[in-house]
Amino acid sequence: MLTRLGPTELLIILGIVVLLFGVGRLSRIGSELGQGIRAFKDGLKSDAEEETDEKEPSE
Repeated sequence: MLTRLGPTELLIILGIVVLLFGVGRLSRIGSELGQGIRAFKDGLKSDAEEETDEKEPSE
């Protein structure tokens, strides 16, 4: 049975996560996650640029 989480349930889950990990650790995890996503996007962008460079004929 699927149930949707409402705002009250999400706040309770957030509170439990903060109690388990602490605010400082959560901010560090968020920062590292953001850096990972940024690196992933940069990698995709550089791969796309390499593919377009390979398709262009060199003179």
